[in-house]
Amino acid sequence: MKTRITFLLAFLFFASNLSFAQQDEECMTKLSIFHEYVKAKNFDAAYQPWMDVRNKCPKFNNAIYIDGEKILEDKIEKSSGAEKETWINDLIKLWEERAEHFSSKTPKGEYAAQACQLLYDNKYVMHKNTEELYACFDAAYKLDKETFTNPKSLYTYFSLMVDLYDAEKKTAAELFNKYDDVVEKVEGEVKNYSENLNTLIEKEDAGTALSSKETRLKSYYESYLGAYDQISDGIDKKLGDRANCENLIPLYQRDFDNNKGNAVWLQRAAGKMSEKECTDDPLFFKLVNAYHDLSPSANSAYYLGILKDKEGKSNEAIAFYEESIKLEKDNFKKAKLNNNIGLKLKAKGSYGRARGFFRESLRLNPSNGHPYLSIAAMYAASANDCGDTNFNKRATFWLAAEEARKAGRVDPTLKGASAQTAENYMAKAPTKAEIFSAGNSGQTINIGCWIGASVVVPKI
Repeated sequence: MKTRITFLLAFLFFASNLSFAQQDEECMTKLSIFHEYVKAKNFDAAYQPWMDVRNKCPKFNNAIYIDGEKILEDKIEKSSGAEKETWINDLIKLWEERAEHFSSKTPKGEYAAQACQLLYDNKYVMHKNTEELYACFDAAYKLDKETFTNPKSLYTYFSLMVDLYDAEKKTAAELFNKYDDVVEKVEGEVKNYSENLNTLIEKEDAGTALSSKETRLKSYYESYLGAYDQISDGIDKKLGDRANCENLIPLYQRDFDNNKGNAVWLQRAAGKMSEKECTDDPLFFKLVNAYHDLSPSANSAYYLGILKDKEGKSNEAIAFYEESIKLEKDNFKKAKLNNNIGLKLKAKGSYGRARGFFRESLRLNPSNGHPYLSIAAMYAASANDCGDTNFNKRATFWLAAEEARKAGRVDPTLKGASAQTAENYMAKAPTKAEIFSAGNSGQTINIGCWIGASVVVPKI
């Protein structure tokens, strides 16, 4: 009897394994079939074998979800009305299944935001209103902020907040807090991509050719930096005049007493007032001093520098600006501080000191080309003061054009502006006829005054 039971159990175990093996073999065959159809973009033919594998072997291979996304996207694109709604819901369901069976390959914030974006892009078909869509993005953001990184979704998230504010369903405080949340998130992503790109730029500058993989990565980083640059502009335009001094000052005055011990609130309030040029109001002085007393930092020292600038105490302002740089440990943020200080000195006409800060910003973050354009603009503005003859004065524009071109070489977001600026400067430089008349083709001209540089006359 015991022998029979043992034999029966062994048979059942073998039959069960055989069943699983046959199922795996069937899934493998059909996976191969639908994958080939997907590669050929024959999504209609891919659908049924894909559904068979999806239903029978959901844990078999992540290709079920990668290819399935393409199959369903094709269905969505080709359908309308109720049918389209069905396919959209199925794609969202597919992402949920992927998260269940391949959680390590399905970042929560990324896929939750992706689902929200799909609903937003089809909001009329899906019968979704602004409040429902905002709630979807907000839940995705809070679920996993780290992987909620898609530029388009970050813009949509903030845009929906603005729409709710305009409809008087969100307060000004909620609007400005969400602006700061999203901007800080974008800046964090820009920092990450910039640092990765900087490594490759420094390698190229050292004369080492990039590998094919590094070349692809460089294009990838540049593409994302371009996308984040676009949405940064879009976010600021969407906010528009809603964050003006008339709105900010009474809001921050009202909330100051409740937040004077909150360093994050003080920093954001002071930052927003600085950004929107509300620094003449006594509230800015109160915010900055409270922030610095509570949490001395690079930011608080920078804002104190702004206050000293307002008082006309330039040397004290510079001392605070330099202190802010010393206090900042992060090179990306330190580069931004150097650039901001350079811009303030440039606006005052202190070009020599400004250039020093711009060059330090470039050293710390070589993939940001804005300091090159600033240096170029200062050279161009000094052309009339930095030469002994009309020809030599105008030769300064060659130097300015050279700096402008550098911006486009290192910064993918400035290629167009860089080329146009350089072209404008070249149009103001001596012509070929003037070079011929001067007889100095190929010669080196020393540019004097604060510039202290030389430029080679183009050969004709």
